[in-house]
Amino acid sequence: MKFIDEVKITISSGNGGHGCVGFRREKFVPFGGPDGGNGGDGGNVYFQCDEGLNTLAKFRGRKVFKAESGEPGAGSQRNGKFGEDLIIPVPVGTIIRNAETNDILADLSEKGQKVLIAEGGQGGLGNMNFKSSTNQAPKYAQEGKPGVTLELELELKLLADLALIGLPNAGKSTCISTISAAKPKIADYPFTTLTPNLGVVEIDENNSFVVADIPGLIEDAADGKGLGIRFLKHIERTKAFVHLIDISWCLDEFEAFEQYVVIRSELEKYDSELLNKREIVCLTKIDAMTEEEIEKYKQFFEEQLDRKVLPISAVSGYNIEPLKHLMQRALKS
Repeated sequence: MKFIDEVKITISSGNGGHGCVGFRREKFVPFGGPDGGNGGDGGNVYFQCDEGLNTLAKFRGRKVFKAESGEPGAGSQRNGKFGEDLIIPVPVGTIIRNAETNDILADLSEKGQKVLIAEGGQGGLGNMNFKSSTNQAPKYAQEGKPGVTLELELELKLLADLALIGLPNAGKSTCISTISAAKPKIADYPFTTLTPNLGVVEIDENNSFVVADIPGLIEDAADGKGLGIRFLKHIERTKAFVHLIDISWCLDEFEAFEQYVVIRSELEKYDSELLNKREIVCLTKIDAMTEEEIEKYKQFFEEQLDRKVLPISAVSGYNIEPLKHLMQRALKS
């Protein structure tokens, strides 16, 4: 299924049914009074989180959603049937905006969360409600009120606890496939990952968390270059990052560290608050390197950052278990 994280749709709540103008007509009752029933209320439009959805692709082929209108009232004091509510399922993490005003109407960030977006029109009163001592035979009834029509923008921001970030081909997809059951497409060329991948990392039966593999960023991604700009928003909700840096091809430590600087710069340009998130820095693809080379890069990064850096190999599994526990610790600190 194609990953879709932004759509525009139109929703309409149901119209209220008209009230009825009616009079009692029975044999041997020559002066029957008003008996027109009330119209039914129109259906509401709700949005509700559905754990089974992880994309907005279901909206690709359908753009208009309308709740049922209320039925009109009838004679013999019969009220019209209320219109059925419309409940639209969306993935957890969906933001609903008014397309005209850009106001956020709802941020659906919890499992099962349900929100009313468009209230149905109220049904009109039938003429039986307007009888009085001075007006024994009212010949009017209320019209039902119209429903609400809204142009909406739906935006999905994935709900992951932690995000894997880095340049294209830094080893993010291999890493998430190693630490979780996710099965992303993996190949030895940039931009293998065209959509975010989610994986659940299980520490034990009582401890687990969700990791997102974010498509690789490049320099000037925050200005629209490459693929990453579309997915930068998906890391806004995460609590921490794992920053993966491929050191296998670098000529020296300075070239490797430049990768780190490029990504941090793009995060800052997109939203400087992202730099305040907790970060684990990992040096990847170390399999073909000597211990001395790995230690040289590790020491250089730790001197620059003034904190520990973890060399890992998702292929051999080297330091993967310590990485998983560092992730858990970052989320709890």
